[in-house]
Amino acid sequence: MSKKLEGNGRWESSRMMLPEHREQYLERREPSKASGPVPVPSKEELELIRDYVLLPMMLTIVDKNCKEIELSFYSMKQLFMKASRVLMGHIHTDLTAVRKALKERNIRVFLEESDSEHGAIHYKFVCRGYEDRFSMIRDAARAEISVRIAKYISTMFK
Repeated sequence: MSKKLEGNGRWESSRMMLPEHREQYLERREPSKASGPVPVPSKEELELIRDYVLLPMMLTIVDKNCKEIELSFYSMKQLFMKASRVLMGHIHTDLTAVRKALKERNIRVFLEESDSEHGAIHYKFVCRGYEDRFSMIRDAARAEISVRIAKYISTMFK
């Protein structure tokens, strides 16, 4: 915006703006001054963010394995495919619950970059105004995913 329109009130007069809206606009421009320190996310909220990242990866892995089994000549492939679909249903249900919890808590997660050189995936999250990065090494993600899939399988057959 040009300097001519700033500071002399002309910007405010050229638009229909109520005083309450002007205050909200100014608070959004400089939230740190108006609201004070932003609270750090709790452990539970960070776990929700991690679940939001891991559960779609788990769905992809299980779906890929299900498709590989479908193309195979295993004698029990029907059993494996049905078990995979039930497992995908459980994962999808949990993912839906995590997305709902994130939305209720006003937490947003964005894929920032994937570092293939170091094998890391970086995400940015915004939690009630607090912004930070969340990184996960691919090997750690694989290990966590295999543990979680094992837990899902054990709960399916109890």
